[in-house]
Amino acid sequence: MARLSGVLVLVGILVGVAAIPAGTLVLAGTHWADKQKDELPAQLLTPASAQVTRVYANDGKTLITMFYDEDRHDVALGQISQVMQNAIVAAEDVRFFEHGGVDVKGVARALVNDARAGTAEQGASTLTMQYVRNVLKEDPTLTAAERAAATADTPARKLQEIKYAIAVEQKLSKQQILQNYLNIVYFGDGAYGIEAAARRLFGTTPAKLDLAQAALIAGITQSPDAYNPVSTGSQTKAKARQEYVLGAMEKAGLITAAQHQAATAEKLKYTGKTQPNGCVDAAGKANGWGFFCDYVQRWWDQQTQFGTTTAERDTALRRGGYTIVTTLDPDVQKQASEQSRSVYGLDSKKVAPIAAVQAGTGKVLALAVNRRYSTAKGTQNTVNPLVSGGGGVNGYPYGSTFKMFTMLAALEAGMPLNTGFDSPAKYQSGYADSGPGNCNGYYCPGNANPSWMDGYRTMWNGFGRSVNTYFVHLEEQVGSAAVVDMAKKLGISFAAKTDADMAENSADAWGSFTLGVIDTTPLEMAAAYATVASEGTYCSPLPVDSITGSDGKKVTVATNCKQVLDADVARAATDAARCPVGQQSSYGKCDGGTATQVNSIFGGSPVAGKTGSTEDNTTESFVGFTRNAVVAGIAADPKNPSNKVGSAIQAQVIVAVGKTLRTASGDDYPDFTPPSTEIAFGG
Repeated sequence: MARLSGVLVLVGILVGVAAIPAGTLVLAGTHWADKQKDELPAQLLTPASAQVTRVYANDGKTLITMFYDEDRHDVALGQISQVMQNAIVAAEDVRFFEHGGVDVKGVARALVNDARAGTAEQGASTLTMQYVRNVLKEDPTLTAAERAAATADTPARKLQEIKYAIAVEQKLSKQQILQNYLNIVYFGDGAYGIEAAARRLFGTTPAKLDLAQAALIAGITQSPDAYNPVSTGSQTKAKARQEYVLGAMEKAGLITAAQHQAATAEKLKYTGKTQPNGCVDAAGKANGWGFFCDYVQRWWDQQTQFGTTTAERDTALRRGGYTIVTTLDPDVQKQASEQSRSVYGLDSKKVAPIAAVQAGTGKVLALAVNRRYSTAKGTQNTVNPLVSGGGGVNGYPYGSTFKMFTMLAALEAGMPLNTGFDSPAKYQSGYADSGPGNCNGYYCPGNANPSWMDGYRTMWNGFGRSVNTYFVHLEEQVGSAAVVDMAKKLGISFAAKTDADMAENSADAWGSFTLGVIDTTPLEMAAAYATVASEGTYCSPLPVDSITGSDGKKVTVATNCKQVLDADVARAATDAARCPVGQQSSYGKCDGGTATQVNSIFGGSPVAGKTGSTEDNTTESFVGFTRNAVVAGIAADPKNPSNKVGSAIQAQVIVAVGKTLRTASGDDYPDFTPPSTEIAFGG
């Protein structure tokens, strides 16, 4: 504080005590005494300015989008051209490298003029003082009132700024101060910091700025709104400021007259572009990357390490400067998008959402639907999470794909794959039912294709031919409550209130559950079937591979994988799931399937899956899997569930999912492991 006191004494001498009203001096003296007790705010040494968060595809290079309140990305001083460094010093504080934070002559002159006027009218801020003001003004940890006080035109604020500037100079080198200043100062048109200014004005990096560009940028800081030439500012005024900066640089000996003249004559081209901000601006518009981006944002808002509330987490996303590498595979996303649009076009009221996940990790590879992610009006556009669910979107009834949960519950209860029942065209169950189509007051399902489905069936061919009456009978043997619990264990959320109430209060009387009457999403179904593909390990869907903070440190990405099924149970279910896709089980028990074209798509390589049709073909779905990937898709009308898609569309859904799965699986993946003879045949 000795240095501060000396400066203040010198200021008093230079100003002339008699020239300043006594009241002002008394108040200022009291203010100094109080503030001398304060410690230097930590943020002045390590600024907590808002940073841009960047979101990438799984290669860590392909940009999906950014999130920001302020377009800012800090760079090191070595990444800023020397002419830019010189230009900002000449423009704002030509004696920057000579003073200790305060230009005493300038401060004295300003205080005299302010005292005579009775108000704070004249500046004399050094670059260091401006740095202090900008840090406090932009500090996200301060309240709005505290940030406003940092720029208040009062003697008290000016004196505090002086004190802080001197203290900062004692803690940081001139190079550190200059670097921090260039990273925090506003350059107009939404450009915060030199990286954004160089990019948004000239489409370049700070390291590549030439003299003419640097001088123009340096001239903006005095009045960003007036001097930025590509926004609300005037190009004429910007040019005049550029000339001022070049003149200051020449006067200071930083450039020659010839360099000055050449820079003035250079015709600048404003070729910069604004960066994407949020999911509506996401890249990959033709392939619907916005839907994946939306899921990433929803996932982020659930992560407690980024804040205690959703609002705090969203603030962290937009101001934290994170680098997020997602699990999005652009090739799989492209295929999924193209296949979805092969089922229904963009103008169709019906949708074909498709989700792809990696088995054993839960990593989400793709989320696609025949829509553009946009807030614009029209059928083609939506921001509703039609693939992943949330925000009031509960999903769609997935039909007979739910037979997987019944089969798993039965296998877990000790019933082998060869468990057989006679499966008639109509079956009167023991579940009470007063609805239409009941038989004597009991739930009475029928087979969709009696001539092909009726007869004695086991889990193998009952699953392969999707025999309703077999699976309702099997559900009775194991108990519908056990089937509901199995679905829960594999991640089905029962998001619709009516479904949740039924699961909570009447699960043991839910005879139709095995036929997939509840709403769920392609993403939930993909994750559920991934449990089977990975031999019993359920992983919650995960859209993020890695997160790096603005400080370069890795942020832990929590995964939720746990063994929920015995491996042999999962292998047995997989063995039966070879039947629907036209392949053969390990024990040669398949004799027909509802999606045999999938075998052709895979050229005989190992694959499994299950089709689903709801009553009257309201929806048609398919879930396919290999050992390393799972894809789920469905055809439905999201706004009018009674608008039936019809049975003819099922073949297109199967092909769309099958081709997407082929891309997601790659060419080299392991075969399925056969189940034990005990779980296949009992004994």
